[in-house]
Order: sequence, then C-alpha cells, then structure tokens
Amino acid sequence: MTQATPSAASASASASAARPYRLHYWPSIQGRGEFVRLALEAAGAPYLDVARGTPAQGGGEEALMESLGDSRNPRPSFAPPFLVDGDVVVGQTAAILLYLGPRLHLVGESEADRVWTHQLQLTIADAVVEAHDTHHPLASSAYYEDQRDAALERSRAFREERIPKFLHWFERVLQRNPAGDTHLVGDALSYADLSLFQLVAGLRYAFPKATTRVLADTPAVTRLHRNVARRERVKAYLDSPRRIPFNEEGIFRHYPELDG
Repeated sequence: MTQATPSAASASASASAARPYRLHYWPSIQGRGEFVRLALEAAGAPYLDVARGTPAQGGGEEALMESLGDSRNPRPSFAPPFLVDGDVVVGQTAAILLYLGPRLHLVGESEADRVWTHQLQLTIADAVVEAHDTHHPLASSAYYEDQRDAALERSRAFREERIPKFLHWFERVLQRNPAGDTHLVGDALSYADLSLFQLVAGLRYAFPKATTRVLADTPAVTRLHRNVARRERVKAYLDSPRRIPFNEEGIFRHYPELDG
C-alpha cells in the first residue's frame, strides 16, 4: 500500500494542519470515539477532545451538547462521535475515519485500498455493535440488571460464535495480504490496524477468558495488537491520562458472569 503523501493531500488538508480538529465525544468513556482518538494520536495530529477540554479552550461537556443540539447546523449529527474540521462536520466513526484517513496518511492512495480499508472498518463497527448488545440485548435505555438473563444468553452466543468468527476473519485478511501479515492493508499502518487493535483490547477487557482462547488460534491478529501498542505515539498515548480506562459505562464492559 502506498500511503497518501503531503503533496497528494488536498488544500483543505493543508488548512487543517494549521488548526486542531475538534472531536466531540463523551468525556468519561472510550466508546466509539476511541477509534478516532487512536488515529489522531498515532498520526500526531493536533486535536481538541471537546468535552474533556476546558471552557477556556472552547471545550467542556456543555460545549459538546451545545454543538450536538445546534439548530443552525443544516447537517446535524445523530450522536457523538462527530468531528469538526473548519466548516466540515462528519459524524459516525467509520465516516470520520474515511475522512481523516488520507489527511493523516493512514490509508493507501489507491481507490481500491481506500474502499477495502473502509470495508474493514465497517466490519469492526459490526463487531462493536454486537459487543455492546451482549450487556444490553433488549434496550439501550434499560439497566443491565433489568436484562441480565437475556444478556447471559446473548453473551454465550457472542463468546462461542461471534468472537471466533470476527477474529478468524481478520486473521485470514492478514494472512492473505500480499504485502505480508503485519498490516491489514499493504505494508504500512492504516486506521483499520488501529481499530482492530482497539477491538481486541476491548474484547480482552470484556471477555478475557473467551478472547484469550480465540487469540491463541489467531497469531497474526495477536501480533498486530502487540505491534500497534508498541508504536511510539500509540504507546505514549496509552500510558497517558488521555487514554480513558475501560469501565462499565462504555461499550466494552466486564461482567464476569458474561464471560462464561
């Protein structure tokens, strides 16, 4: 995969370099916003995590809510995360990464590479939805304790069927990459690599026993996860207070009874 170069970037991308991106997401969880944070951090891009910023920076949770409910915006976002880059507002994690990929040089130059990377991201998004639905199988608005029995059954199927299916598929993608099994696409880091790292990290937190069993049979996925964590900027981020710890308010939640 040939990465997009600064000379190939658009004029708007050059303008973006002079100002920080504004990422709008909840301040106390990793959630779907973490996939965007990882891309920004890995690229060393300046950004303001709006809800976690100070009012002096134009941030805070109130600023997030004001932006989300701004009636002047003709293209309102359904929910966080959404990214503001000058006059451009992009919602939905996969769409944000599709937009950022070439600007952060985290995707190949060819249309085929960009579409394939986007497809990988959408598959990761499917896995994230299913992980969330293990602890909220009936309604997102209801407490986990009110749907625990359904969660136990949903989690059994997720552990035994879905985690293996997703991770074994990504193992095949890595093995079939003509450039080698170090990256999902080509021979350079892409946002899909970063997102697969986050998916594995979340599954290891939420379902440590089940995920460990599957990772034993998916060495390329395991190696990618390890290699991404060792990258200088990623490691610095993971070791910093900017990385919100996993917790039982986010997408990936560790309820021991759901891990079998």
